[in-house]
Amino acid sequence: MTQPINVFEYETLAKNQLSEMAWGYYSTGALDQITLGDNRAAYERYRLRPRMLVDVSQRDLSVSILGQSLSRPILIAPMAFQCLAHPEGEIATARAATEAGMMMVLSTLSTQSLEEVAATGCPRWFQLYVHKDRGLTKALVQRAESMGYQALCVTVDAPFIGRREADVRNEFTLPKGLKLANLLTMADVTLPDVPDDSGLFAYFKEQIDPSLTWKDLEWLQSMTKLPVVVKGILRADDALLAVQHGVKGIIVSNHGGRQLDGAIASLDALQDITDAVGEQVEVLMDGGIRRGTDILKALALGAKAVLVGRPILWGLAVGGQAGVSHVLQLLTEELELAMALSGCPRIGDIDSSLVEPRTIANL
Repeated sequence: MTQPINVFEYETLAKNQLSEMAWGYYSTGALDQITLGDNRAAYERYRLRPRMLVDVSQRDLSVSILGQSLSRPILIAPMAFQCLAHPEGEIATARAATEAGMMMVLSTLSTQSLEEVAATGCPRWFQLYVHKDRGLTKALVQRAESMGYQALCVTVDAPFIGRREADVRNEFTLPKGLKLANLLTMADVTLPDVPDDSGLFAYFKEQIDPSLTWKDLEWLQSMTKLPVVVKGILRADDALLAVQHGVKGIIVSNHGGRQLDGAIASLDALQDITDAVGEQVEVLMDGGIRRGTDILKALALGAKAVLVGRPILWGLAVGGQAGVSHVLQLLTEELELAMALSGCPRIGDIDSSLVEPRTIANL
């Protein structure tokens, strides 16, 4: 097989590797998938204004996030159930992250445990869903801290799960042999089989706490020394509330178009948030990234780094650890080239002067 030369080719190949249920779960969004499509379209709404006659013979993509030095401004987003894509699942992804010197954010709903992922040595954060069982939630936080996770990434946009019609149609649940690895030994928590519905939807309704408020961030911070990052912010006023409640980082995100359909694209929400919070906290973003130029535009609009989700799954499905590594390599090489062609030898040279929104006049 000829090796894919971009993320889109990996996506095409991955569809042929995955079961209908896994493909539907990974690839689709909520309801009419308006936000899912808009996350991609948003990048086309911005054009680049490159600088010329800059010495770009040496490029440096390194960045520091919450005091952690990373080789490039790309993190692996938290994604559940990675063993649906490949038997090694999150372990393969973690090993690829370790090789690349990149941060991986592990999902609460991973199919390999946080201890198993920690054993790979990869730089890592733990993504947390706050359960109704606060004792269970506290235990997850304490396990993550004891295993060397470097931040707690709290998802705040999912008091209930968005209605994903592919999951309803496929009656989504985990195949025999896969498990909620982080919860298996802690409580009688499983993904139910639900006729004519999604088992994940039922799980969220039964287990996840919809009463979560800003005050609960103080409770989380009281039980851990880990910096808290909130994921799912789309408004400047919410970003300022996050700062007031002591978070160290914000991830501008609409959950990959999988929650509120019709929500603003992450890229379109980004600059209002970075303008509002300034340097008070570090702002990252996810949603729709498929090219190095996408990353460049996000950095120019104020993101300190980006998180990449579905492309990692496509690489995992096609080639396991090697596939993930190659996807990360492709995105890194594209970003490095885009920086060079834009007159930006270092990440710190990227600023808002590099981008302008398309208008009717300049289409």
